[in-house]
Parts: sequence; C-alpha cells; structure tokens
Amino acid sequence: MPLHRLDSLSAISAQEWDALVPASQPFLRHAFLSALEDSASLGPHSGWQPEHLLHYEDGQLHAALPSYRKWHSYGEYVFDHEWADACERAGIDYYPKLLTAVPFSPVSGPRLLAARAEDGFALLAALPGYLESEGLSSAHINFTDPLADNALAQQPGWLQRLGCQFHWQNREYRDFQDFLDTLSSRKRKQMRKEREQVAGQGFEFEWLEGHQVSEAQWDFVYACYANTYAIRRRTPYLTRAFFSLLAERMPEAIRVVMAKQANQPVAMAFSLVGGDSLYGRYWGCLAEFDRLHFETCFYQGMDYAIAQGIQRFDAGAQGEHKLIRGFEPVITHSWHYLRHAGLKAAVSDFLRREREGVLAYAQEARSALPYRQD
Repeated sequence: MPLHRLDSLSAISAQEWDALVPASQPFLRHAFLSALEDSASLGPHSGWQPEHLLHYEDGQLHAALPSYRKWHSYGEYVFDHEWADACERAGIDYYPKLLTAVPFSPVSGPRLLAARAEDGFALLAALPGYLESEGLSSAHINFTDPLADNALAQQPGWLQRLGCQFHWQNREYRDFQDFLDTLSSRKRKQMRKEREQVAGQGFEFEWLEGHQVSEAQWDFVYACYANTYAIRRRTPYLTRAFFSLLAERMPEAIRVVMAKQANQPVAMAFSLVGGDSLYGRYWGCLAEFDRLHFETCFYQGMDYAIAQGIQRFDAGAQGEHKLIRGFEPVITHSWHYLRHAGLKAAVSDFLRREREGVLAYAQEARSALPYRQD
C-alpha cells in the first residue's frame, strides 16, 4: 500500500485531520501540531522534520501517523542515545530515523489515527517498506495507547519498551483536605506545611484559560519557560510564537496558573485539558522561592482538578518528587522497529532485561506512596 507523505500540516485541513483524532486528545489536534510547525519550533534546523504518513482510499483519508524525521534523539523522553552510540561505534547509520510522537511532550495517547482498525493495520504493514525506500534506519512510536499497543503487537518485527511515569488520580475528592485525609499522618503534615510555607511568602494564584491571557502575559509565560532552559545552558524547544498561535487556535484547551507576590507575577505553570485529564506541561519562574515549584506545578493542579471534576492529572516526566505527593506509578509503552538485524537482536535483549527492572521499580515505588494503609 503506498503511503502519502505530508511535510506540513498546512497542506491538510483541520477538519480532515481532526476527524481521525479523539476529541479528548489535545496534543494530536491539527491546532497543536500545526502551531509547532508554523511557529518554527519544528523544522530541519531543529532536527525535527515533519513527515506525517497518510493512507488514502478513494480520495478519503482513512489513517495517519503523525511523524517526524529525526537527526538526533532530543526531546523524545524515550531515551535511545545508547543505541545511537553503539551504532556509531559499529559504523552503522542510526540517523535519520522516523519518530511517531508528540514533540517535546511525553504524554501517552493515540498514535495510530484511523477511521477503522483495519486501516491502521494496513498503514503499519506498509511502514517497513517505507523505511527501506527512504533510507531510514528505524521507526519509533512513543507513548502509545492500548489500541496502538494491540495493533503493533500483531505486526512482525516491532519491539515493545516499557517506561514509568507518575500520575495523580482524583478519587472524587470534595476538596484538598478530603485528599489529605487519605494520607498517613506524617505525609499529611508535610504537605500542609509545604503549602503554608508558600502562603507565608505572600503568594497568590490565578488560573486563566487561553482566551483570557494577553500578549503581555504570554511574554511573561515564555520568559519563565525559557528561563528553565537558560539556567541549564540549553536552548528552549519552543519559540515565543508557539504560545500565541496555540492561544489563537485552541484557547479552550489552555490553562495557565500565575503565581503572584505583591500582585506581581513571578512564576507560571502551563497546562492543557482534554477529556478527563489535566496535562501539566511547562513551568518556569524568574526567581527562586522555597517550595514554589511544588505548589505551582502540583498542588495547584490538584486543587484545579478537584474543583473542575477532572479525574487524572499528568504533571509531566520524572517522578520521585511526585511519588511522595500522591502521584502513582503508571506504566508507559513505546514500540521500535530496527532494520539492522544485529542492532535489533542487541536491543531486543536489552529491552527484555530492562522490562523486568521497570516493572520491579514501579512495584517498589508503590510502597513509597503517602496513602494510609488501612
């Protein structure tokens, strides 16, 4: 089956693309992905070249893989640097490769967009031939949902990889105190103390939806976001234009919480909402304050989820500092197709051993959760 290659989402209408995207998934909407492209956050200069693969039948779009040709492995959150290093030592070309993922966002969700299951299967079956014809070493599909997991498990040659994130579950709490009541006494006192320390510094918080944020406020949001990279001597993935474009194209999904001291903003956290989930994405501050990160990025999001009846809060990658605040371990999945037989054998062996470690880690992590053991 021939695959149609799309180098820019501007070549397809939002209506046609979004017809394949579940309404609860903001990160795969035409508005989000096109804002990344049109703001120059993506492109050859960044090592992320859009290369979306489409399956048409009788002139109708039936399936799509939102994908990118990559010349490095940054911004993916499923780390294959060691695989690339091994290839370099062995004289094997690892780049360019094909990545199906949400750029710079380790959020699980649909990856194989299809009107019918058989359309998705047909697209996946054509992918190895496409890799060969394009001279791509491999294909990687990161942070998949159960539908894609099931489809990929039935395709020959794909290797599954597990990871672990930490998400907070809103169990119909009436308020934050209701949540605290489910914790052990020591952890309950610790969280209450952290929030009191922030309040004692005079901080107040304001939640804004996308249409409520002015361009001047977006300047502040970007300054905070960029500062998180500057202090690590790194270049931000996103451009300033991305935030304005996204606010223009899908304001209803945007949530920004501003942390203010003496009525002056000093920090922010940027999130998206979709379906029953709140996704904390970007955080930043212009000065260091004790415990402000935990309040702005975690406790404010938990408060908001409770108030809005949102079931799940995904506050981003990494985890131990989330674990002790009630974020529970969740297994994530990614899939990898490697054309080089020797590399595939070595990676398969590595993933088998890594899988045991990830599952053991997630199980051990549960023992560190702060909830009461009734």
